[in-house]
Amino acid sequence: MKEYDHLIIWLDYFNSTLSRSEGRRVPLDKAVKSPTLDELCQAASLLGYTPKPFQARHPKRSHIQSGYIAIEKKTNKTRVIYELAEALRRVRGGQQPKPSG
Repeated sequence: MKEYDHLIIWLDYFNSTLSRSEGRRVPLDKAVKSPTLDELCQAASLLGYTPKPFQARHPKRSHIQSGYIAIEKKTNKTRVIYELAEALRRVRGGQQPKPSG
């Protein structure tokens, strides 16, 4: 049964190696390369959420092991995703390669 009081946030939303059609939901300048479930949990905790991690396969990439977190719904999903993207970069230490060109 679907839980309407929780948001499902997939790792693929933040993966800079994926295109938008493959599941990325944030711009490349906010994405990170191959995020881990642990990093996503840390980012959610920084924002005051209590994440519940799950190892699973994203429906668009069922051949690759991925994961997601379930967090309490406080605002709309898009805003939460963008806030998590910023927090994920802080968890990584802000050491992201600059885009060439």
